[in-house]
Amino acid sequence: MTGPAFRDIDRDDALGEAVERLYGCTRAGLLRRAAFGGAAALLATLARPAAAPAAITDVEVLRFGLRFEQLQATFYTQAEELGTIGAMPPAERRWAQTLGAHERAHVKIIKEVLGPKAEPAPAFDFGEANETPAAFTRTAVAMEDLTVALLGGVTPRVQDRGLTAALLGLLTVEARHAAWARHIAGADPAPRPEDEPMALADVQAAVDRTHFVVERPRMGGRAAPPFTG
Repeated sequence: MTGPAFRDIDRDDALGEAVERLYGCTRAGLLRRAAFGGAAALLATLARPAAAPAAITDVEVLRFGLRFEQLQATFYTQAEELGTIGAMPPAERRWAQTLGAHERAHVKIIKEVLGPKAEPAPAFDFGEANETPAAFTRTAVAMEDLTVALLGGVTPRVQDRGLTAALLGLLTVEARHAAWARHIAGADPAPRPEDEPMALADVQAAVDRTHFVVERPRMGGRAAPPFTG
């Protein structure tokens, strides 16, 4: 049994806008005619086949994973700070709070593994994507699906076997996140018999198109203030 049509669960266009940013497509086109599928399935339908991925080190995988987990953790944390999660019914609130706690834990775990090789967190601006329960939920579905696709793509390429095992542990948890998010949104938790993995470069391109990652403001001058109090 497949999930509801995309238009049936996206009446307020919240996820449509998020997916449009993610995949660079128009809601009036193919996406509107498609069933609501996983983020990886949508990208596989809309994008050209990628060239063979270049070699990537375990540290590079972890650094990207850290930035991606920081994006997710900040998305959930800001939704709590804005009161979006607090406005949800109890079952949905518990879902959002649980996922937020998990994503913050994942950030901590990856930072501990990287140690001094961990890079500072970027700045994020989610616009309206986490300002209402409907927008938050539908964006979370796309985000969690994308996480599963990312881990499915990068885990087999990791050289360290211990790290591979750790990433598999994250992958199974993120898969549960995605299924739970889909259930909350009224979509089929498992729409396909197998998931389509995504290369890190494809996930990076999708994240870039969201414009969720922004430049931190920079100070132009270095002069000391004339009055110090």
